[in-house]
Amino acid sequence: MHKLALLFLMLVSGFAAAQGYPSKPIRLLVGFSPGGAPDIIARMLGVKLQESLGQPIVIENRPGASGNVAADAVAKSPPDGYALLMGNVSLTISTHLPPKPQFDVTQDLDPVSMVASLPLMLVVSSSVPVNSVRELIDYARARPGALNYASVGHGSAHHLSGELLSSLAGARMVHVPYKGGGAAIQALLAQEAHLLFLTPLALMPHVRAGKLRALGVTSAKRTAAAPEVPTIAEAGLAGFDVDNWHTLFAPRGTPREATARLNAELNRVLNRPEVKQQLLAQQGAEAWPSTPEQARDHVRAEVEKWGKIVRASGASLAR
Repeated sequence: MHKLALLFLMLVSGFAAAQGYPSKPIRLLVGFSPGGAPDIIARMLGVKLQESLGQPIVIENRPGASGNVAADAVAKSPPDGYALLMGNVSLTISTHLPPKPQFDVTQDLDPVSMVASLPLMLVVSSSVPVNSVRELIDYARARPGALNYASVGHGSAHHLSGELLSSLAGARMVHVPYKGGGAAIQALLAQEAHLLFLTPLALMPHVRAGKLRALGVTSAKRTAAAPEVPTIAEAGLAGFDVDNWHTLFAPRGTPREATARLNAELNRVLNRPEVKQQLLAQQGAEAWPSTPEQARDHVRAEVEKWGKIVRASGASLAR
């Protein structure tokens, strides 16, 4: 009887706290360094959300292990809605990679809403004599292991995009990780690397200057950031679909009322025309409002999809 009474009091107090949510500042953790897409998107939306929620949104950068350091901290935080995570596709990749994270993205985190869709773009160095995805496939197949592709690090969506390209094309290429997108771009410009997957906004100035050639974008549809560039699927590699999506997460067990408030306010922000334009102009990203259920289904589908790709590639987070 005592245990039942205690459980009842906990439920009532949790409900009461959720009813007044939020009543203090909210911490929004980002698993990557300042200046990257997750950080910029988190700060942009944080400013808008604190206006509607009436409480400060404090951004905390905790880079490491492809976003796992911040995700683990949020997963182990009290489920009260005051510790949130701006996560991305890396969480569904790293769950399959050694060393295994200390949390389960589908069991220890509750998706609040999808936030943004952010495709990557495939470019080649001027030293690679191809002008299309089909030509690249033929060129790579004729020279197994001769081409290398740069990435921003082991286990990233950029890395696994290269592994997916190799797998679907049946052409072996060598992965060369760099410390960030800037270093990877410089490697291509210096003709030290041959291919690169990165965000369209980072690459298009070099493409338009004639220093790099854009072959395709990784998403299922063309991006408004570079509508003239075809998708990799339509350019010759059916089934290729990679989205560096971003999602807002809370610890598992966060009160439904708090999650509903966050979801409603975030979706209201994402549907504002000026926010859509800001995301596109600053990151080449498209706003992606959703329900928590839609976000949960998407995350689970991505976990399954990347599991197959990782197992086929033998990728890892370790250098």
